Amino acid sequence: MAAAKPVSRWRKRSLSRRLVVVAAVWSVLALAVAGFILVSLYRTASERAFDAQLEVYAKTILSEMLPDAASTDVPRAQQTQPAIQAPKGVIEPRFSLPLSGWYWTVRSGETGRVLFASESLVGDPLSVGDMAGEDTQSAFGVGPGGEEVRIRQEKVRFGNASYIIAVAARTAGFRADLAQFTRMASLTLAVIGAGLVGAVFLQVRVGLKPLVRLQASLAAVRRGDEDAIDEDLPVEIAPLAVELNALIHSNREIVERARTHVGNLAHGLKTPLSVISNEARAAQGPLADKVSEQAAIMSTQIQHHLERARMAAQRRVIGVSCDVEPVLSRLCRAMGKIYQGRGIELEQVVPAGLRFRGEQQDLEELSGNLIDNACKWAKGRVSVTLRPLTSSGVGRELFELVVEDDGPGLSEEERREAVKRGKRLDETVPGTGLGLSIVADLAALYGGRLDLDRSKMGGLKASLVLPAI
Repeated sequence: MAAAKPVSRWRKRSLSRRLVVVAAVWSVLALAVAGFILVSLYRTASERAFDAQLEVYAKTILSEMLPDAASTDVPRAQQTQPAIQAPKGVIEPRFSLPLSGWYWTVRSGETGRVLFASESLVGDPLSVGDMAGEDTQSAFGVGPGGEEVRIRQEKVRFGNASYIIAVAARTAGFRADLAQFTRMASLTLAVIGAGLVGAVFLQVRVGLKPLVRLQASLAAVRRGDEDAIDEDLPVEIAPLAVELNALIHSNREIVERARTHVGNLAHGLKTPLSVISNEARAAQGPLADKVSEQAAIMSTQIQHHLERARMAAQRRVIGVSCDVEPVLSRLCRAMGKIYQGRGIELEQVVPAGLRFRGEQQDLEELSGNLIDNACKWAKGRVSVTLRPLTSSGVGRELFELVVEDDGPGLSEEERREAVKRGKRLDETVPGTGLGLSIVADLAALYGGRLDLDRSKMGGLKASLVLPAI
């Protein structure tokens, strides 16, 4: 099965960001629709108020043009043809000012000829539309000065005659009021929208705090600082903490059972093998030598595979970790004393603060094998360097332990052979041949690796990469 590809940081999804973005988009859309409706209602109300004012002027013009007809109780359609006269009263002073923006006309309903017009038109025509059989009509048009006007037309009938009274007014003030209302409404809704988004952001941050606590508690368990996750959480996520604790407990039980089985297997095999080896050594002949040889190979194989099984179980334990610096410092002091007679100078650059995601015993075995191997082959200097890997590119924290010596080193082919199980490049140096192979295998089980290369000091450079916290 192919390994899952690591997700880069910029592609990681954020639940907080998703909630805030959804709320922001919804708020913007809802407030935009509300703003559009508010402006439309204000425009409609303003037009009605404008038309109502124009209607008053039209009725005033009608009352002055037909004073006798306007005062009778007989319906206009049943009245005889009255005598009309030019409106003489002061309807609105602006109707008398040239091109003031307020205009009126009276036209014949049959011929369309202009009978009377306001002085403000100064002889220019007032462009009006066809009423298309309607008695009243309100619309926007163009005035004498090329400016936009609101025109209201009303058709009145007296007997066989009909007249069309048109009153128009400049819309500059109307448009200015509408624009101001639109700006104020937009500003108000924008402030409300920003407040809503801010409130949602705070709500999300406060609402997701228990998840942050759960993450911190789980991280503490993974580091080994706590034995179990804190279950004092809201009712919605408390069952998740309970299930995680049950999973951790079950994992630990499985590991303990695996340890017991590994120990029992080692004990059950080592005793018969020891008996066979002793009997073979006591006997003489080719058969005894062959049995002794194969028993030694079996013992080596059992040791190797039992060690791998133990480590495979160990690396799956949740909440196991240890500080790296104390372990390496202790090993360096011990190796310095062991190889003091050869005058080995052991240099170390081991910063504090790094933690190994695994058991201390395993770190001691992994690093101890490398340091011991370097001291065996070194002429006089061994260097131990520890550093974090900040740009691992694998989505998790790692650290690197580099052990170098000034010994004879290994060729490229010898470096490949050195990590093979039971392979010894020099029989004069004591050992089983399992050191580097076990380090390579166990590092792989932890998700790390062992790399061998040529050191600048002249000998071998062993780079061990392991998971960190």
